[in-house]
Amino acid sequence: MARIVAIANQKGGVGKTTTTINLAASLAVEEKKVLVIDLDPQSNTSSGMGITAGSPSRSSYELLAGKHPLRDLIQKTALPYLSAIPCSVAMAGFEPEVAAGDPAMRHRILKDSLPQEDLSSFEYVLLDCPPSLGFITLNALVASHSVLIPVQCEYFALEGLGQLMKTMDRVRQRWNMDLAIEGILPTMFDRRNRLSASVLEELKKHFPKDVFSSIIPRNVTLGEAPSHGMPAVLYDVMSKGAQSYMSLAKEILAYG
Repeated sequence: MARIVAIANQKGGVGKTTTTINLAASLAVEEKKVLVIDLDPQSNTSSGMGITAGSPSRSSYELLAGKHPLRDLIQKTALPYLSAIPCSVAMAGFEPEVAAGDPAMRHRILKDSLPQEDLSSFEYVLLDCPPSLGFITLNALVASHSVLIPVQCEYFALEGLGQLMKTMDRVRQRWNMDLAIEGILPTMFDRRNRLSASVLEELKKHFPKDVFSSIIPRNVTLGEAPSHGMPAVLYDVMSKGAQSYMSLAKEILAYG
């Protein structure tokens, strides 16, 4: 059965999209069959994987709108083991549409759109969430087995993390009792900066069992690769950025 992991943090600029792209690619390099579903209307994950932002008829919005089944929306990428469903600007309309819909069903639209028979050929499904705790992220949490939380090693890093944890507790109590924390991922770590070390220490202090051993550094390759439409492992496999995500993938596979 495919393991569904939401990549979520309502705080923007924490490396969420970078993590989705590069973790997915690193798992694929380990010959794990991975599907990425881009749920962010900005579509940065799609373009960073070399896929043009989805047209209205070929995007994750169509999946949530119930207009096409998942199997008809999957696209191949440059990596044999990695597939994706891109997002489109149409996703921006999902929040108001759901808000006006049936309150008893609006939290499980994505879950109902991911039948196990359509996911049977995948081992991991990564859901890239927008930087908010709206209905899109709520749907992702309800549909997922676990949540991976990227946290930037900078000032105010812990700001909002408590709110996400409270949202996860609410989801567990009402809709998805088995939702787990896949791990908290320190990102944009700068070993020359005392603040980075301090933030990492605080994360480990507050979440001793949840912080990954793998740490994502500030790295030029991670910034450049998306502009070429490829993950770091294809752009420069020997870079520190690519190697750090390979380490993360191996850590997840070892303890998953």
